[in-house]
Amino acid sequence: MANLKRGLIVSCQAVKGEPLYGLGIMKYMARAAVQGGAVGIRANYVSDINDIKSEVDVPVIGIIKAEYEGSDVYITPTLKEVKELLTTGCEVIALDATTRERPEGAKLEDLVKYIRENAPQVEIMADCSDFEEAKRAHELGFDYIGSTMRGYTPYTKGTVLPDYEFLTKLVKTFPDTKIIAEGGIWERDQLAKVCECGVYAVVIGSSITRPMDITKRFVGALKLC
Repeated sequence: MANLKRGLIVSCQAVKGEPLYGLGIMKYMARAAVQGGAVGIRANYVSDINDIKSEVDVPVIGIIKAEYEGSDVYITPTLKEVKELLTTGCEVIALDATTRERPEGAKLEDLVKYIRENAPQVEIMADCSDFEEAKRAHELGFDYIGSTMRGYTPYTKGTVLPDYEFLTKLVKTFPDTKIIAEGGIWERDQLAKVCECGVYAVVIGSSITRPMDITKRFVGALKLC
């Protein structure tokens, strides 16, 4: 399987408590996305990743969202989730790369080292929220740096997304690392401006694959009528 190509990556996820969770629908979402031109899929949970990989022939960014008491890190937080993802054959593993404390004393550098030593063919994506986290991810040798956590950490909360200035700074500062824009993209005009920042690829999720959130957005607009 080739590495991620430049273009649109569609996030096909449903977590516990959401209407589409546990229904086996994500593989069909992924099929529709690929037929629409997506060059990759971002997916959560081993079962959904396996289903999606049996359905489409594009690279998959795999994550496992897991909540641990005492830590706010939930995207592939520990070695347990990394090992589970390595059973799926996903081409890329995304890790929360924020400076927040990981559960069970896990260290970001140890997770990176484990993947490099045990699955050198698997690329790694850093889900960052600010510049210092991106700098550290670059120093650790991540293949991709994403803006995934921008606005989702206490120290970036309230940031207007997409943050074009932030994306441009990442592209200019780390020209040898592929920058992936993710977060807050709902309109084609926003996507066009994100592309002008020079990013390698773009991940879009809610505005494509979460009908509940899409509906809520339209319902909110109705209240203005």
